[in-house]
Amino acid sequence: MTTSPKRFAIGVDFGTNSVRALIVDVTDGSEVAAHVSEYPSGEAGVLLSPKDPNLARQNPADYIKGFYSSVKRAVAAAKRKRGFRVEHVVGIGIDSTGSTPIPVDRDGTPLALHAAFQRELAAHAWLWKDHTAHAEAAEITAKAADHRDRYLANCGGVYSSEWYWSKILHCKRSAPKVFAAAYSWVELADFIPAFITGHTDPHRLARGICAAGHKAMYHEDWGGLPSERFLASLDPDLPVLRRRYAERAVPADRKAGELNAEVARKVGLPAGVAVAVGAFDAHMGAVGAGIKPGTLVKIIGTSTCDMMVAPMDEPLPDIPGLCGIVPDSVIPGMYGIEAGQSAVGDIFNWFASQLGPQQFTAKGDPHTNLSRAAEKIRPGASGLLALDWNNGNRTILVDPRLTGLLVGQTLSTSAPEVYRALVEATAFGALTIINRLDEYGVPVKDVVNCGGIAEKNPFVMQIYADVCNRSMKISHSAQTCALGAAIFGAVAGGVYRSVESAQRKMVRPPRRVYRPRKAAAGVYSELYGLYKQLHDTFGRADHAQALGHVMKSLIAIRDRTQKG
Repeated sequence: MTTSPKRFAIGVDFGTNSVRALIVDVTDGSEVAAHVSEYPSGEAGVLLSPKDPNLARQNPADYIKGFYSSVKRAVAAAKRKRGFRVEHVVGIGIDSTGSTPIPVDRDGTPLALHAAFQRELAAHAWLWKDHTAHAEAAEITAKAADHRDRYLANCGGVYSSEWYWSKILHCKRSAPKVFAAAYSWVELADFIPAFITGHTDPHRLARGICAAGHKAMYHEDWGGLPSERFLASLDPDLPVLRRRYAERAVPADRKAGELNAEVARKVGLPAGVAVAVGAFDAHMGAVGAGIKPGTLVKIIGTSTCDMMVAPMDEPLPDIPGLCGIVPDSVIPGMYGIEAGQSAVGDIFNWFASQLGPQQFTAKGDPHTNLSRAAEKIRPGASGLLALDWNNGNRTILVDPRLTGLLVGQTLSTSAPEVYRALVEATAFGALTIINRLDEYGVPVKDVVNCGGIAEKNPFVMQIYADVCNRSMKISHSAQTCALGAAIFGAVAGGVYRSVESAQRKMVRPPRRVYRPRKAAAGVYSELYGLYKQLHDTFGRADHAQALGHVMKSLIAIRDRTQKG
């Protein structure tokens, strides 16, 4: 009697600071090998500008090098494991941050790879957390608000500075030479599958419905991307980009192509392996965490993305303030619902690295040290309350101009108290999203958390359970985004007929559950009422405009005095 050989899929996860390759046994989801490659450019992989705190770009060369390095080393590690053979790799899935559009030439090569544009920040990838296009986002929102095709109905009613068209329009106005040189713009999630299959022609490369629907206002109801007439109302040079985009965006369970020979040789795989259409990290991470109707998956990292799915045969209302409701974007055949917070881990990192006292940062991990000290403080005992808007608000206010706020600080306030208040603020923001979903008829019955913070910081997750007064489950895999990508690779490779059937085999039960504590939940219910007062007051448009004016003036003064 002979047994069938094992088969494997590879998930490659392009994050904010690094790229991770994960090799998975498709029969049971067991993780065979993995490797992480850090991006070498900029600060932790991000290209910044001292003149504009809203700017965040990345070097496309880091993506290519990262793919080669992470996959090659993961394959090399897997070869040392019993039962693994490269010829039994059936598929590769790709996920990335988003919206992270890249200006490319006629052949689909990123402009930043040309010597003439290497020093031009606008020619690099526009990372998801680049907020330089806030004015353009507001303009798009205003012009789309009354459009007959209701372009914003499925993305919460407000267009974001983090998204595709606002960034392109800002490039036209701030870096016209780069805009003129760009034949097209390609999302990172679409660029990598195109690059490794050799199908980089902007007209023909596979455009994923995930990026197109959530960030580029794509919907089949109006024939794909927004009309040329609408785009021309923003800028007469935008319509041509619509013509250089695939006529139809497709789900991530489809094949983008097959691994080409040159790339295969460099990573130690055979040519011809199926490569799935790309999608965003949160969407594939939700699949890797076992998302289904009624389950909210929170991917908690530098920011958070909150994902849900809903059957397409049931009515679903427009939900104000969400990042998008897109058919097929998470699980094909279901609506994908996205929300999120613009900063979570970034807030904790900022405090620990910039303001944390030496006794918490000199030895060991500062987050561990601060968490241990903050854990000893009872809910409400610090007298502090914070807003989690240090990088703007993604959901439900959708305003990048909003900033963080700390109320109640005195000369006796300690660092652990502030740290705890910041953690609580992100939990209050998470609860605000849950309440918005419930309010519009999308009940949250179950919450599964994944990402580095969910995995590594019990203090944070217990506060989330107490604040939300719900159990917080932790995904079994510590690499859910890469696992989700591998699931799509297995489907594209023909092992499974659907994402759901692959999930049933490849996703394991949660590894840990944090349950709410009654006394803490009672205090947090009171504090959340106060948080909502701050949220609703300072989140109003008139306050946002006033705060935006103050921030703009402060930046102008800062720049002037730094030069002087």
